[in-house]
Amino acid sequence: MVTAGRFAPPDQATNAFTYDSKLIEPGSKVLVVAAPKKRHASTKVQLSVWGLVPNRTYGSHAHQKPCGQLPADAGAHHQHVVDPNQPSVDPAYANPKNEIWLDFTTDARGRAVVETVVPWQFADRRAGSVVIHAEKTATEPGKAGTAGARLGCATVKF
Repeated sequence: MVTAGRFAPPDQATNAFTYDSKLIEPGSKVLVVAAPKKRHASTKVQLSVWGLVPNRTYGSHAHQKPCGQLPADAGAHHQHVVDPNQPSVDPAYANPKNEIWLDFTTDARGRAVVETVVPWQFADRRAGSVVIHAEKTATEPGKAGTAGARLGCATVKF
């Protein structure tokens, strides 16, 4: 599965939404590639961005639903094993093996490529987007999985 797009304001976006044009300028590009790895029953996901703020760290995760007009429309993080307590901030559930985490730091030209492999594949429940957040993802109990404001969102058909 491959999804490519250019970030645009919510009222103009088709598949890539910018909610903070200072940190994700309209016209910036995003590419998401997700592929199941049958041999290891895993999933590899790669996120590439161009045109973001140079030398800046962002958090990023797969979320439950497609992007929408509002940042919250993408729902919570997609979890392979769902935490019964939502929103999930328990590191037993909110971690990079149970969720798809794609934190990155842009280079001097505002570009970044990051990938992760999770030890599971999608079945009947699939993620619907990749959301870019304002901060690096927290890992400590009570904050695990949090990464600040939602800056942008790319709808992805996982």
